[in-house]
Amino acid sequence: MYKVFFNESLLTFSNQSNPEAKNILFQNEAQFDESFHLLSTKTVTLVNIFSEDIDGVWTKFLKYYKHIQAAGGIVRNPQNDYLFIFRLGKWDLPKGKMEKGESREESAIREIEEECSLTNLELKRFLMPTFHIYFMREYIIKETFWFEVFYNGVELPLPQTEEGIESVEWKKESEIPQLLENSYPNIKLLMDNYLNLE
Repeated sequence: MYKVFFNESLLTFSNQSNPEAKNILFQNEAQFDESFHLLSTKTVTLVNIFSEDIDGVWTKFLKYYKHIQAAGGIVRNPQNDYLFIFRLGKWDLPKGKMEKGESREESAIREIEEECSLTNLELKRFLMPTFHIYFMREYIIKETFWFEVFYNGVELPLPQTEEGIESVEWKKESEIPQLLENSYPNIKLLMDNYLNLE
């Protein structure tokens, strides 16, 4: 199954119908627009596009809209604290758009360094991608590649204020569930998977 977040709503792609969702049997690409129209009305919060060839449908979906790639990380220190940023009234993780010619790994480290003013970062492993779509004159799919990153230094993290980041803070694992109540669905999904919160 593939998941794409749209504001607080969710579009899934699977090989079967979902009794909890508004289901659409895939026939053509116009149904992608139909799905987002349904979700934008806010009367429906879960739409499921299903097909026997769901990988083929997903490939069409990624080609149908403008596709932007980004990278970021779950950053942990030796005290097992986790690095969060506060931006636009919500808790988030450091991430940003990949630059031309940059690898996912390079992009993740650069974005964390820029947004949080930290160096001495060690990339541990790839975790997962998340997808969300937003509207800016057209629908844009943002695919973010997430990595586990270890920080072993003594620098005080500082927010990149020109990017709208108000604060950067280390948080204890016990604080994370409450913090995620004021975060984004893709960040909740990522942290749930990483920490087995559910």
